Amino acid sequence: MATIFSKIVSGEIPCYKVAESEDFLAFLDINPLAEGHTLVIPKKEVDYIFDIEDPLYADYFVFARKVARAIGNVVPCTKVGIAVIGLEVAHAHIHLIPINSVYDIDFSKPKLKLSPEKLQEIAGRIGAAMV
Repeated sequence: MATIFSKIVSGEIPCYKVAESEDFLAFLDINPLAEGHTLVIPKKEVDYIFDIEDPLYADYFVFARKVARAIGNVVPCTKVGIAVIGLEVAHAHIHLIPINSVYDIDFSKPKLKLSPEKLQEIAGRIGAAMV
């Protein structure tokens, strides 16, 4: 059975796309810890990030770095933090989260409620910074 992320990749479920390549997709988390909180996934469904084949794994992190740099260029923050948990969806994904302190990457914190218009605006700014 396809994961929600595979359904996003196939276009069955819409997303706020930030960037895309042949192998990867980056889109905004709709329940973000911070404005600009982005998920980066391989298009190929793999449950556990450490099961991704070596060449694809390296490319995955290079792609994530490009997205993180774009986020850092448009979202005011000290750094863009990275988290890989892998329990909530059985499809490997990297969280890229704009942070100003170590406490900004606490997943037990209440999530932001952003309007679809705000999410689209943020995704557009980050996507434009990818160029």
